[in-house]
Amino acid sequence: MALFVSVMSKVLIILTGGTICMVQNKETGALSPAEMTLAKYVVPELGSSDVDVEMLSFDPLIDSSDVNPDHWSRMAQAVYDHYAGYDGFVILHGTDTMSYSGSALSFMLRNLGKPVVFTGSQLPIGVMRSDAKENLLTSIEIAAAKDEDGEALVPEVTIYFEDRLFRANRTTKRNSEHFSAFNSYNYPALAKAGVHITYQPHLIHYSNPDEPLELCAKTDAHVAILKLFPGITREVVHSVLSADGLRGVVLETYGAGNAPSVKWLYEELQAAVKNGLIIVNKTQCNTGSVEMGLYETSINLLKAGVLSGYDITTEALLTKMMCLLGEYGDDIETVKSLLQTPVCGELTIEE
Repeated sequence: MALFVSVMSKVLIILTGGTICMVQNKETGALSPAEMTLAKYVVPELGSSDVDVEMLSFDPLIDSSDVNPDHWSRMAQAVYDHYAGYDGFVILHGTDTMSYSGSALSFMLRNLGKPVVFTGSQLPIGVMRSDAKENLLTSIEIAAAKDEDGEALVPEVTIYFEDRLFRANRTTKRNSEHFSAFNSYNYPALAKAGVHITYQPHLIHYSNPDEPLELCAKTDAHVAILKLFPGITREVVHSVLSADGLRGVVLETYGAGNAPSVKWLYEELQAAVKNGLIIVNKTQCNTGSVEMGLYETSINLLKAGVLSGYDITTEALLTKMMCLLGEYGDDIETVKSLLQTPVCGELTIEE
């Protein structure tokens, strides 16, 4: 596919934190914010290109382990506020919760028509063998990339790491040591970077170009994950489902969506659903989809009112649930309907 970068495309880099936003002091070994170091490494590389890069930094920077829904709202607001002035955005973020943040922004930035590329690194920039420079420069190129008509090549929220570009709400962090830290188990890469960046337009999600960007940054964090395991007790299940203020639960089940067939589990789930709790079935497997009713052990879940999460990731399901509950409040039926509807390519429903 032909690639076109318009004259002086503008890309905004949003520094939120993480290893890529840090530089290591050679004498003390301590890490400190690296905005000027980033500029030193990036600007010379871009000096002969047609991309104008500017930076916006969170103050203070955030360790990704401390990221919460308020930070997602700040990231989405930053994109929204600067949307008209830039052709694309690169968000620098720690790897531990990047899939959660990327998923959240895919739901918060509705009708997105420009690239928002999350990236980070396993080693600080400036360290020998660091992956930061390549990840950052390629992310900038992707954020600036346009087709022959001047339209953005990848107008959605993505994660770029090592040599793959993934839809953010399809990703999971898979490795804490290798440079290929992320994978998209149920959806192919949108692009692969080698000598050239090869895009896959048929896999990319395109919003309606006639619809303006909308910011939906309100969330409700009264959700939980309940992971089933052999020997789980009724007391444990009940304590989770009856937590004060809880509104939604990601139920991580076995295989294609199976759960123990014990009567008490059905009773607990059914009672919780009748009390207004939204429960969505998500397989514990990285690859594959929930198929409710395929086996006898998932029929009780259907009878209890548990919804299917199909092939969505836990990160995407949890953040989507937060965003929908924040937006629609007590309109539970709308939330349930949208949880089982692809909004921005986060799940696949086989016909």
